[in-house]
Amino acid sequence: MSAAERDFPHREGARQSGSFFGRRKGHKLRAHQTELIEHLLPRLAIDIAEAPPGDVASLFDPRADQVRLEIGFGGGEHLVAEAQEFPSFGFIGCEPYVNGMAKILAQIEATNVRNIRLLAGDAAELLAWLPPRSLSRIDLIHPDPWPKRRHWKRRFVQDATVAAMARVLKAGGEFRFVSDIDDYAAWTLSHLLRSPDFEWLAERADDWRLPWAGFIMTRYGRKAEREGRKATYLRFRRI
Repeated sequence: MSAAERDFPHREGARQSGSFFGRRKGHKLRAHQTELIEHLLPRLAIDIAEAPPGDVASLFDPRADQVRLEIGFGGGEHLVAEAQEFPSFGFIGCEPYVNGMAKILAQIEATNVRNIRLLAGDAAELLAWLPPRSLSRIDLIHPDPWPKRRHWKRRFVQDATVAAMARVLKAGGEFRFVSDIDDYAAWTLSHLLRSPDFEWLAERADDWRLPWAGFIMTRYGRKAEREGRKATYLRFRRI
């Protein structure tokens, strides 16, 4: 085990201390990936052990016009593409999986994108740390569906996390969700519809059957399409 893998913050299992994720490591990191974890990540990492800033946009230099969060960014291709498309915005990526963190760091290094900050840990803890009304958007794209009934409590979308997202989103801000698992899409819709803080933005069937304008397909999304799994695209506005 490398020093980077050993020191990468982790918890064993899911749902401990409010965690919604499972495994933290996959394939052994290559030498350069280990170097990125050890040297680049500390320069981009958000330390939630410290007091949160009064203005989360000040985490970025220059100060961001608005701040968005992607929860569980996987390989990072969606987050990096968004950051490149909107260079005046700040983007926070939260990912507990060390291999995913290594992948996005490689992309950040290759593209020299400067408006991304990262948390190698639990998004629920990040939401609790962020100041109220500090984000303009939250994306949750192809999260782990935890398909077995006994594991549903591990899904990220829960009444408590919906309330936590409502706290940190500005009025008019959005929560966007994508899944190719019909049950999880229905679960998410049910939880958001019963929240007094959000309204569903769909007006016609294509609004949830088709990606929204400018959506950047992930590698997982393309794989799901090749295998015949159709995704559901949900958008909710903070009231």
